[in-house]
Amino acid sequence: QVQLVESGGGLVQAGGSLRLSCAVSGSTFAIALMGWYRQAPGKQRELVATISSSGTTNFADSVKGRFTISRDNAKNTVYLQMNNLKPEDTAVYYCNAEIPHTGWDFWGQGTQVTVSS
Repeated sequence: QVQLVESGGGLVQAGGSLRLSCAVSGSTFAIALMGWYRQAPGKQRELVATISSSGTTNFADSVKGRFTISRDNAKNTVYLQMNNLKPEDTAVYYCNAEIPHTGWDFWGQGTQVTVSS
């Protein structure tokens, strides 16, 4: 069983920064495609960023140039560095782990990010 625990959310003013962390239990982290998603009130969950096992990254257009994603395989942890935050970044942010070729897909419980104007 894979468990994901997010941390680092909070309240920040527009223009500020936050770093989210997602600690992953289990031995499959190194091969997992890791991602961050977010869901704002009344909206569907959307992709924010992903990072593959080889370090290839992908970002939503809305966060390009402001957010970075990284992983530390020794710590089984993935990070989302969020800079120049905007009120429209306010959402619950979820960590996701997808294990290739298995159909296995795991989610964290989410962490709230609120950006005030």
